[in-house]
Amino acid sequence: MESGLVWAVTIIGVIAIIAFDFYVVVRRPHQPTFRESVTWTLFYVGLAAVFGVSMIAWDSAQSSTEFFAGWLTEWSLSVDNLFVFLVILARFQVPPEHRQKVLLFGVALALVLRGLFIAAGAAALSAFSWVFYIFGAFLLYTAVHVARESGGGDGEEEYRENRLVAYARRVLPTTDGYRDGRAFVREAGRRMVTPLLIVMIAIGSTDVLFALDSIPAIFGLTDDPYIVFTANAFALMGLRQLFFVVEGLLSRLIYLNVGLAIVLAFIGVKLVFEALHQNTLPFINGGHPVEAVPEIPTWLSLGVIVVAIGGAALVSIVVSGRREAEAPAED
Repeated sequence: MESGLVWAVTIIGVIAIIAFDFYVVVRRPHQPTFRESVTWTLFYVGLAAVFGVSMIAWDSAQSSTEFFAGWLTEWSLSVDNLFVFLVILARFQVPPEHRQKVLLFGVALALVLRGLFIAAGAAALSAFSWVFYIFGAFLLYTAVHVARESGGGDGEEEYRENRLVAYARRVLPTTDGYRDGRAFVREAGRRMVTPLLIVMIAIGSTDVLFALDSIPAIFGLTDDPYIVFTANAFALMGLRQLFFVVEGLLSRLIYLNVGLAIVLAFIGVKLVFEALHQNTLPFINGGHPVEAVPEIPTWLSLGVIVVAIGGAALVSIVVSGRREAEAPAED
């Protein structure tokens, strides 16, 4: 458990980076070039790498390994989330120059919501070790669901307007079009919202659903709330730039769902094993810990994550490229 000072410095740093992002986006609304997006994505990846390596000096090598395992997991799940974000932006017909603002708002809201989820999850795990069973079972169920999805699609079946968005549409007076990137305007003496605010609500509220599997997943890799928070923060902070890098590649990641399913299933099993090690439920082994269950080290978890996600991405790109090359011959 990190000290209050470390938490304060970390949160201030995260807020400062997001504030800088807001300043850049609001000051010059534009559709970023591929080169610009790649540069900023590499910057955030480098930032996470520096932070993770530095943990060896001021914390421990074990904490550093847990951070990298958690960050890679959250980053991979974030890429999967981009499928749905792409559909939302297209469905709301968001002008290209304003997509950054929408995504940045979603990232900021996601950090706040996930912070609340992390606090609740940490409290539950510290008080009730049997919660590991619930988290593990949920991740195994999610893994099966993810494996059945069709990877690399256009996501048309992945997004359904939730109740919050539907309610906002119904009760908020909304303009008939976008107004220069503004969320609120006054027209005909009446204060109104623009579709930009509605799509921000859609992006932010949709991320709540994503957190339901990402938070239990990372708690399966570490029980340190500080590592859970920083892994989520670093994975989300570069999500805006990552969207514009992989936007053209999303349709080619046809096996990403398989890689994610393997990772979620592996962590689910790891959580169940952890629950068995700390078992207090009277109907399992008489309420005593099950010592025969093997312990899965963090370095092995990190290896599985890298191989599963990296392998799925590589195979996806190779197979997609082959199909595109063969398409003219089939015509």
